[in-house]
Amino acid sequence: MAFRTDNYIACSFAFLWGALSSARTRIRVFSWSLVAAFILAVGCTVEDGDHIEFLHVSYDPTREFYQDFNALFTHHWQESHGQRVTVLQSHGGSGKQARSVMEGLEAHVVSLALAYDIDVIAERRGLLPSDWQSRLPDNSAPYTSTIVFLVRAGNPKNIRDWDDLTRSDVQVITPNPKTSGGARWNYLAAWGYALHRELNGFGRRSDSTSAADAEEAAYEFVKRIFLNVPVLDSGARASTTTFAQRGMGDVLITWENEAFLALDKLARFDLEMVVPSVSILAEPPVAWIDAVTTRRNTMSLARAYLAHLYTPEAQRLIARHHFRPRYPEYADAEDLRQFAEITLFTIDAVFGSWREAQTSHFGDDGFFDRIYLENMREERP
Repeated sequence: MAFRTDNYIACSFAFLWGALSSARTRIRVFSWSLVAAFILAVGCTVEDGDHIEFLHVSYDPTREFYQDFNALFTHHWQESHGQRVTVLQSHGGSGKQARSVMEGLEAHVVSLALAYDIDVIAERRGLLPSDWQSRLPDNSAPYTSTIVFLVRAGNPKNIRDWDDLTRSDVQVITPNPKTSGGARWNYLAAWGYALHRELNGFGRRSDSTSAADAEEAAYEFVKRIFLNVPVLDSGARASTTTFAQRGMGDVLITWENEAFLALDKLARFDLEMVVPSVSILAEPPVAWIDAVTTRRNTMSLARAYLAHLYTPEAQRLIARHHFRPRYPEYADAEDLRQFAEITLFTIDAVFGSWREAQTSHFGDDGFFDRIYLENMREERP
């Protein structure tokens, strides 16, 4: 087994640094944690004829799915190519993950919460082409999800829909839209619901006067929700921890798949899911990073890895992990029954595109910045 020669010195230094650490367990563990982070940062890809490693950088609530998918794919690759593959995983808020890749984290593939985060990697660093989304089916989104609520057992605050999140007696948990892709989906789902309510659907958006009034009402609606948010965590998983394990808040706004996972894994905290009447169709995309995979000679592997997400066995696994598969005919009927019927709108239909939504809502001095600053000046009576 050999490291690439262009990383040999850096990796050797990292190895010696860990080896020379103190004999005390606490210090040794700390040192090796730093070594692991250092190795990921410099991209110490293991490459020989029989074994290869590559890094997959993803957003917060995909850990469990990709652990199972990686086992599925690596078995397939070894059977078909006779080569052993190890997939390293990195997870965090989507915006933070995108910035890490732009700052040098050598991801071979990324799966982020929204297309804009990958667009930024393409535009600001040129690490992949601007038309990356056309390289895989369904705009490079092999599954979808939506936004729902988690509440305490028995739903003591009787939370049924988005309107209830504006009440003064309800405390809302959601991550920070500046760092979390899931939080941006949460925010836009609430905004879209308010527009739908004000316009009795989305058909009257062509009426400029009605649309302007509805947008103003949506701004005030989302502002009232965020007035009820006591803490903004950096990612969706952190907000789940805040709500379930720390016991903060009356309702958590979250990914549908994350809500199902919490019901499965955090049953001792007695939670219930509430599905709102209207929500957003979330389409988290995937891409290989051309600059890294070309340099590391892992392009064919990275492309095959992402293409495998569209296979029948992967689509079944997607549904089993509570994501909505692009090809439901491949999923087990029992897994499909978990998904509630809900009115879903798309980002393009309501906001034009992710680029437009990012600029107007989450860019510097955008609507979210205004909401945050105005709420800081207000005190809930």
